[in-house]
Amino acid sequence: TTFQDGGEEVEDGAVYNVTLKKVQIQQAANKGARWLGGEGDQLPPEHTVRQYETSKIRAIKAGTLEKLVENLLTAFGDADFSYISIFLATYRAFASPRAVLELLLDRFGNLETSSQGEVANLNSLESEMVLRAEIASVLRAWLDQCSEDFREPPDYMCLLKLLDYLKNNMPNSDMESRVQNLLKQFQSQEVEAVDGFCNTSSSDLVDGEELDISNPEEFSSFQDHVVAEQLTYMDVMLFRRVVPYHCLGSIWSQRDKKENKNLAPTVRATITQFNAVTKCVISTILGTRELKIQQRAKIIEKWIHIAHECRILKNFSSLRAIISALQSNSIYRLKTTWMCVSKDILLMYEELSDIFSDHDNYLTSRELLMKEATSKFANLDSSEKENQKKSQKRLQLQKNKGVMQGTVPYLGTFLTDLIMLDTALQDYVEGGLINFEKRRREFEVIAQIKLLQSSCNSYCLIPDQKFIQWFRRQRHLTEEESYKLSREAEAAADTNILSPKSQKSMVKRISTLFLGTDVFTPPKEQPLKSSPVGGSSGESTDSASVSSCEFNHSETEDVCVTPISSPEDPLKKISGYSLSSCSPDSSMSTPSSGVSSLPSKGSISDAGSGLDSGSIPSRDSGSVPSGAPKALPVYNRQSEGSCIIRVSMDGLHASVYKSILITNQDRIPDVTQRALLKHNLEPDAVEDYELVQVISEDKELVFPRDANVFYGMNSHVNFDFILRKKA
Repeated sequence: TTFQDGGEEVEDGAVYNVTLKKVQIQQAANKGARWLGGEGDQLPPEHTVRQYETSKIRAIKAGTLEKLVENLLTAFGDADFSYISIFLATYRAFASPRAVLELLLDRFGNLETSSQGEVANLNSLESEMVLRAEIASVLRAWLDQCSEDFREPPDYMCLLKLLDYLKNNMPNSDMESRVQNLLKQFQSQEVEAVDGFCNTSSSDLVDGEELDISNPEEFSSFQDHVVAEQLTYMDVMLFRRVVPYHCLGSIWSQRDKKENKNLAPTVRATITQFNAVTKCVISTILGTRELKIQQRAKIIEKWIHIAHECRILKNFSSLRAIISALQSNSIYRLKTTWMCVSKDILLMYEELSDIFSDHDNYLTSRELLMKEATSKFANLDSSEKENQKKSQKRLQLQKNKGVMQGTVPYLGTFLTDLIMLDTALQDYVEGGLINFEKRRREFEVIAQIKLLQSSCNSYCLIPDQKFIQWFRRQRHLTEEESYKLSREAEAAADTNILSPKSQKSMVKRISTLFLGTDVFTPPKEQPLKSSPVGGSSGESTDSASVSSCEFNHSETEDVCVTPISSPEDPLKKISGYSLSSCSPDSSMSTPSSGVSSLPSKGSISDAGSGLDSGSIPSRDSGSVPSGAPKALPVYNRQSEGSCIIRVSMDGLHASVYKSILITNQDRIPDVTQRALLKHNLEPDAVEDYELVQVISEDKELVFPRDANVFYGMNSHVNFDFILRKKA
């Protein structure tokens, strides 16, 4: 089979990509060979005749909503077999379920008026049967793949409209019964709290219980694999409930508006759970003042073992949450405590951290995730023999149980890719047509989420109510509390055992953990002010935001993690590096930071650097072939006259970045207006603000009023800007 680009076809309200598909349909012996009695597959090529057939594949590239809905009925005829799935997974970005249903049923599905409507040639009984079958096929796919679209309490207008249509046009059909059952199911169900596992509010506790600071002895009583299994159980339950369209960049990026406080609840629930795990790690390590250095080191070791168990279970969400907490400012700065962690466990920690290296847009974690997405068990490799032995032993125990494992991803990787796509690609093309090529690109990411959700059905985990109740009872430390306790823990230690080089600042600025369109800058090593770094509870960020991991307890939807990295990691040179040990049989070193940053944080800064080189997977072989797409605009790189910058607001929003696409035609007023809109401020106040590029800690580049931002910016530093009110 060969493919050839057939160009474009333009119709009224639609543009199609055309691909010519050439397929060999027959190979037979030629006339002389047949006279000799030969068969085609037994003869050399010169004695055979090959017959080919060329078919045309039409894939809609852009169109009006009417044309896109009409294409649902004709896509199979055009050999665009994936169109229905792509449309259903992404249409919420440009239309509502009611608008699509009305077009499908009233305009194209009304069999009584179809002969005078869009389908004028359907005037026979046979044609009506074909149309009815096509509509039934679309509706069946809709109910199979996106039944949540019809959950509209308390009226369920779309579901009632669909039921009425089926009664009139397909009475007593299986689909009519199915819709009736779905309506009863929705009406009988109360609104479920999708974050029930990780909500730590007092209303979820049993009468008489109170939130506790972790008791080290109680925490130590849980076996490492039990903790990992229970975290995986909670993550699986939440990830399976994620509604894929909630992850679309155009939807998720709107959640910080006041009217959208209940937007994308399934994604918010995974973020809340991620935060709960991260905060639990911090509270168990810092929550008890009386702990000795060695005891605190043992708790850190236990969490590293738990992270390793999560790796065996292929739970990348809790794995990253634990590693993130250990890399947070308040934990990472416990230098003396880290020196009491054994060398073998530090090596294990480094290997787990390296999974989430930000090199080449988190290529390692992306490749590992796709490699293990459908594998029965984890593929464990370790450069350290002892760790390799333990890993294989634990993995063998899992295999002996005979139960396949699923894979729980770190959702932020996908959210970042979808945000980047939404930022880089236009919603509409020339003529006001909906850009459906953008939706095809988004579906490549959505399809991966669906694949991983299916794999989660393989888990067979039983909830341990004792652990779940303990997990719910944990009182999470605020940013101020964790930083204060961290300083107190270090104050009693002898800080002189560390070399001057290892005392350098290890704090690395990172971009957002979940979406990459906002960035929190970690605090320096100094007492915190009374106000939290993360902002007020009324604020929301354009990502599952990252604070300095001294958590802002009022912002429950922010992933509060600050990774730390060292330019010269002592652990990287462990063979030639030694320090006095805390015990005769344990060797010590500073905590690993082969950790160049947190797990696939999915930050714009990092995602942008490699997005066009593989962060968005290529379309699979079953989809319609097309030419190589243009490189997308990315952060920190000017390419083909465009790039992505990050703009923060001075003052109230000083710690939050928004990503903005600019071209070589954009001047200061244009960029300023878009930045104000992104931050939900009045765009008319352009004249009141000035745009500044951050060159270094003590240098800024101030732009004149009508400057061209693309050509005027310094392209040799980070593309970080501040929008500041004029003096």
